[in-house]
Amino acid sequence: MAFAIQFKLNDQLFLRDPQDTKLGRRIIQYSIVLIDEIGFEDFTFKKLAVKIQSTEASVYRYFENKHKLLVYLLSWYWEWMKFRIDYNTINIEEPEKRLKIVISAIVDTAKRNASIDFVDEDILHRIVVAEGTKTYHTKLVDQENKKGFWLTLKSLNKKIADIILEIQPDYPYPRALASTLLEMANNHIYFAEHLPAMTDIKLKDGDFNPVVDLLENFAFGVLNNKNINKAE
Repeated sequence: MAFAIQFKLNDQLFLRDPQDTKLGRRIIQYSIVLIDEIGFEDFTFKKLAVKIQSTEASVYRYFENKHKLLVYLLSWYWEWMKFRIDYNTINIEEPEKRLKIVISAIVDTAKRNASIDFVDEDILHRIVVAEGTKTYHTKLVDQENKKGFWLTLKSLNKKIADIILEIQPDYPYPRALASTLLEMANNHIYFAEHLPAMTDIKLKDGDFNPVVDLLENFAFGVLNNKNINKAE
């Protein structure tokens, strides 16, 4: 069964919201597949047009360039992560339990009970791990930040930071810890798969539980350290 969900994303990212049309949804569906197959560097709208059996011009009616398309895909993923966090923590009162649920979602948001028909979250998760930092490690990041490109990511980060403060109200670096957890999850999945000397994590058969354990060990180790004080 497919979720009837449509996320509201920054209209600076697109010329026409691809969620609104059959062609637009095909652009999203097959851009995910193609970026995963050949990598973002080799991905072009011309190649995508061949994949969807349409024209390059039709893709440009939705997105100005492939950078904005990638930001759109990641923004969609971050919204999906927020949705799953809210859904799975709605009746959980203990902030420690909610943070564990958050960490599980951070590591692998693709784990789900149902799917949205035009997005394969498993494949999109691989793109987030492999290509995610390329969207904001750019010379234009400040300019794009002013246009609100990262509002979804910042909202997700704040959601995690607020839970951290519920656990340890005096912790002085909640946003830094939240963003570290987000990046750590992707980094160590990537390291385990491609640069194993950079991590102690071993992955087998698509099981990301070792990464969950790493993040829980790190987060709760930090928050349980009563000697942490804001620098004088």
